[in-house]
Amino acid sequence: MGITAKMVKELRDITAAGMMDAKKALTATEGDMEAAIDWLRTKGLAKAAKKSGRTAAEGLVGVAVDGGVGVAVEVNSETDFVAKNDEFQKMVADITKVALGVSDIDALKAADMGGKTVDEVVAEKIGTIGENMNVRRMARVEGDTVAAYVHNAAADGMGQIGVLVAVKGDNAEVAKQIAMHIAATNPASLSEADMDPALVAREEKVLTEQAMESGKPENIIQGMIKGRMKKFYQEVTLLNQKFVMNPDITVAQAAKDGGIEVIAFARVQVGEGIEKVEEDFAAEVAKTMGG
Repeated sequence: MGITAKMVKELRDITAAGMMDAKKALTATEGDMEAAIDWLRTKGLAKAAKKSGRTAAEGLVGVAVDGGVGVAVEVNSETDFVAKNDEFQKMVADITKVALGVSDIDALKAADMGGKTVDEVVAEKIGTIGENMNVRRMARVEGDTVAAYVHNAAADGMGQIGVLVAVKGDNAEVAKQIAMHIAATNPASLSEADMDPALVAREEKVLTEQAMESGKPENIIQGMIKGRMKKFYQEVTLLNQKFVMNPDITVAQAAKDGGIEVIAFARVQVGEGIEKVEEDFAAEVAKTMGG
């Protein structure tokens, strides 16, 4: 039988599933509404849709390295409790392995994982675990050598912060130390050349206004701005930062001493940039009771 828009809307209203999922379910069950509901439930899509409005700001970052390729994948959950769940951790590990074979987050979500797409696997897991989850982002770096570091590890290869460092050369030990440095300092970019122009412009504006308030001559003011911008770059660019393992040298010097050159890095932290909605316990209970 033909699948009408009215039927799709009805199924969406009942299950809160997405439009395409509802249409797919009706097509697969030849328009049988009850069977379509069961089809969505079986695949975890009905429960997944109902929970999709919840903020998923906890979770884990999984990291994996294969030869000269490294990936870091953030998979979010609603609570830290689920992040400690063995079932969730296995899913994160499996998704991270799949990420080694793709180039970006969209390709990862559509990638095959045991006969299903990553998105379908996550949707099913939402149905079984009962929390909203999301494969939020991934980072990929390539080099002669790639080192990985996980901070606050919850299990092997996953934790709250995942760092990747790609270098020219083969000194994995120094590359790993630089990865640990990045976890601690969270640099904005590799060098001055690849800094976000908007970030640079904003800092220059602030420093210019501060210098002008000094009342000093224009040539002195320009010197002050130049000096302060140099200090700014030393603080926020990886290669110019003081190396945490030896503050007497920069990261660039540490890499050079180790016979390597840092060409790329990635630092992924769980929940970074997600606005969490905080509610007090009384408000949460009232909301649950419909009060």
